[in-house]
Amino acid sequence: MKLFGVDVGGTFTDVFFNDTEKHKTFIHKLPTTLEDPSVGVINGILELSKLHNVVIEEINHIFHGTTIGTNAILEFDGAHTGMITTEGYKDIMHIGRHQRPENYSIMQDIPWQNQPLIQRRNRKTVSERMGPKKGEVIKSLNEDEVRAAVNELKELGVESIIVGFLFSYINPEHEQRVVEIIKEEYPEAFITSSSDVSPQFREFERFTTAGLNGFIGPKVKNYVGNLSEGLKSANISADLHIMCSNGGVATPENIAAKPVNTLLSGPAAGVLGGAYAGALSDRKKLITFDIGGTSADIGIVTEDGFGEASARDTWIAGYPVMVPMIDIHTIGAGGGSIAYIDEGGLFKVGPKSAGSVPGPACYGHGGTFPTVSDANVVLGRLDQENFLGGEMKLHTEAAHQVIGELADKLGMTKEETAEGVLRILNNNMANAIREKTIQKGADPREFSLVAFGGAGPLHAVDVARELKIPEIVIPPYPGINSATGLLTTDLKYDVIKTEFMLSSELELGILNEDFQALEEGLRQQLIDDHVNDEDVSMLRFAECRYVGQGYELRVPLPNEELIGQNIEKYFDLFHEMHRNEYGHAFKESPIEIVNIRVTGLGKMPKLNKEKMNERSTLEEAIVKTENVTFRHKGELRKIETIHYQRELLPVGIQIEGPAIIFQKDTTTVIPPDNSFSLEEFGNLIIKVGDQS
Repeated sequence: MKLFGVDVGGTFTDVFFNDTEKHKTFIHKLPTTLEDPSVGVINGILELSKLHNVVIEEINHIFHGTTIGTNAILEFDGAHTGMITTEGYKDIMHIGRHQRPENYSIMQDIPWQNQPLIQRRNRKTVSERMGPKKGEVIKSLNEDEVRAAVNELKELGVESIIVGFLFSYINPEHEQRVVEIIKEEYPEAFITSSSDVSPQFREFERFTTAGLNGFIGPKVKNYVGNLSEGLKSANISADLHIMCSNGGVATPENIAAKPVNTLLSGPAAGVLGGAYAGALSDRKKLITFDIGGTSADIGIVTEDGFGEASARDTWIAGYPVMVPMIDIHTIGAGGGSIAYIDEGGLFKVGPKSAGSVPGPACYGHGGTFPTVSDANVVLGRLDQENFLGGEMKLHTEAAHQVIGELADKLGMTKEETAEGVLRILNNNMANAIREKTIQKGADPREFSLVAFGGAGPLHAVDVARELKIPEIVIPPYPGINSATGLLTTDLKYDVIKTEFMLSSELELGILNEDFQALEEGLRQQLIDDHVNDEDVSMLRFAECRYVGQGYELRVPLPNEELIGQNIEKYFDLFHEMHRNEYGHAFKESPIEIVNIRVTGLGKMPKLNKEKMNERSTLEEAIVKTENVTFRHKGELRKIETIHYQRELLPVGIQIEGPAIIFQKDTTTVIPPDNSFSLEEFGNLIIKVGDQS
């Protein structure tokens, strides 16, 4: 199999190729084409294929991570969207839950009110009503009102229409009929049904999730279409699959209909790539640490795999999202993060970024703001001649100029200012990791830090020291680790159904029937996607809580008929999970099954791990020796540092720092009092020293 993984970031597009039969791996990196990222995706595949004689007609699969939907929300650059909802409930998306995002702030931003996805004038109501218990029809749908509403929205120029009715998660009949009418009256519109995207209770979150899908829908659909057509024009007939937030991939058709599932596409692939790197070194407790040009993404992997965000934790740009997502914490911290002095005179770094255009000053594209990358250049940690494997020459004079201007304002030397930039950034990232570990009851000292992204290996040791993490894993290709992660997953679809059933009043017949119906639908979906029946597998879950609680815990269930004995075992598991999460459990209290959920998996081809060439010597790996600025034993000074080429490092030799390690996709920095070694499957293992 010839497999491509392509991940589009804010600065670079990363391309990873693996030939599973010949055990060959090639990588490529090129600037993201912001005006149309699909151009960069196709160019990246073609350029790598030309460089390494890959026959494009023989490519079997392309796996792709995209930020199109995410950026549309972050930049609030989506479609002009309308809504049809139940009479009397047009303001649910504005009111929310009467909860202020920041309880004590008088100057806070409430995104769903300050930047509504759907303007109030574009929210139309119609007569209809379903009952809350069994989904019985209380008031029939007034189809004349629906047609009038659709035509009003059409006259207003909306490109996208969402349909969200009360209790449609129980009975979607009215929503489905409205979708049919929209197709008759306004077939050009992008249509989203809330019961199709997120068939769960909680109207505010369900409507907002549907709103997000409608808001980004036309842009993502056009992008997927352009990419598919571009691949065909380039004579690339490989199957295309796109990464979803849940850690699986989906077909272009599925993504075009439900783009909201891609909101953490790239970061999710990064967590998978981090887990794969950990597995290469037999590490199972991992903190994944992905630093790119604009952001840092942090995930947690344990013996049970990666965590999934709960309904109370899934937010994008301040909007709630009720779709399955890997639990990832993102902050505005990356190589392009801008350092500045705020209005109160404080020295800050990020979250604003120079991006890829114009980018950091050291890129030579006209950047005039001091950034993290510029600080690394001033300290000698990024080398002028060895950036992107020598394909891109850094402009050191420009970096020194912008850092020097900031230093003059601060009354510090350039080196002190550059170190200050890095210390602020590293502290921000350490605090983000504390939120995902210490504040959740986990000890970061028990984990390995898997550092990747273009800037992750530059900062990993300093962040690990701050948190007393003893070990760092640098994957074989850290700068394109998300692209690597794309080749480690499967087709993955999730379906959910709200039940509201008490443990004391179980209706096992209904539960078993509902699970079976969900599984049959998923199995058909995967077969339609050309997955062989023997490659299909199912996972069952129940989302449970104690009666009266506001949020649920996800409990795995067996793939077998539920009977009294086996379900009691899983109620006991819920008590245990509740104790682990909150510190207490109430074993005498009844448990409420709120939702049931099935995950369908379709097995996909995956990359093969490769052993490193063990014939090289340490002397062969040395590129040069130069002075690099480090703080050592309390003093900031230049220290003679050996620079190595990673591909030539020998396997199994423990090497003392300080060191700078070059490779095409990133640079790894090892300060004094730390050591490193290369393992047989390509991971670089850094043993973190003390904080002297």
